[in-house]
Amino acid sequence: MIAHLKGSVLFWAEQLLVVDVNGVGYEVHSPTSTTLAAPEGADVALHIHMVVREDAMQLYGFITQQERALFLLLIGVSGVGPKVAMAVLSTLAPEALSGAIMRGDVAALSQVPGVGKKTASRLALELKDKVAQIAPSAEPATMMATAGAASSPHRDALSALLNLGYPKARAEAALAGLADGPEQSVEALIRHALTQLGAGS
Repeated sequence: MIAHLKGSVLFWAEQLLVVDVNGVGYEVHSPTSTTLAAPEGADVALHIHMVVREDAMQLYGFITQQERALFLLLIGVSGVGPKVAMAVLSTLAPEALSGAIMRGDVAALSQVPGVGKKTASRLALELKDKVAQIAPSAEPATMMATAGAASSPHRDALSALLNLGYPKARAEAALAGLADGPEQSVEALIRHALTQLGAGS
């Protein structure tokens, strides 16, 4: 089983990477937070979950172990396959996702394309205790006090940048001045911030 890949990006798409490892190109499905941080030509190291079926072998790759762990929890819920799990992780940063599950915030979870209220309720019910083990710092009391901020695109973008390894001060500076609101997507904020971080490196 493939558990880790390290190589250079040959091809980039919104939720797909082709990673060259010693001349072999591996097609890896990844959440947007990972693909935005891995432009063509970049070196990447991905934590992999491999799914083997009769007609296909698919790889799912993540920058952090936390995202991989959340992906495994998500696909363990009835009715949630890899495609929906990728949509969840592409819409909500890990801390925002963990907070929404622990609060039972069905409205926040229902914002994910392909996730209705019934599935959102199931995620909150089945994963509350399990998510707490992955993200013990996401205390319910704290999350409830910041319920509005948890679903903020600006907050989610900051969380994604921190997960990618950027210092908090640099990440906040890169996001400074960018508009925050429902009309501004997390992906757009991350893309702008990564441009600023690259220019400042």
